[in-house]
Amino acid sequence: MSNDIRYLTPINIDIKKEKYCRFKKSGIKYIDYKDPNFLLKLLNEQGKILPRRITGTSAKYQSRVNQAIKRARHLAILPYVADMLK
Repeated sequence: MSNDIRYLTPINIDIKKEKYCRFKKSGIKYIDYKDPNFLLKLLNEQGKILPRRITGTSAKYQSRVNQAIKRARHLAILPYVADMLK
């Protein structure tokens, strides 16, 4: 038998990065729905909107992000569903 210790789940090492709202920090007032390259940073590979707890966006700007992404999807600038978007 080897001395390798194997875990079913990875060990959680607490490395906490400081969460901040990128919109407040850079002074962005309006989130443009016609800019798909910027909006893709706020989506995952399947095309789902990333939550606030992951991105660190404030509640005010998260609702604006959601609205901009939904408008872009409606105008076919962004896909509703995607396979490996990034």
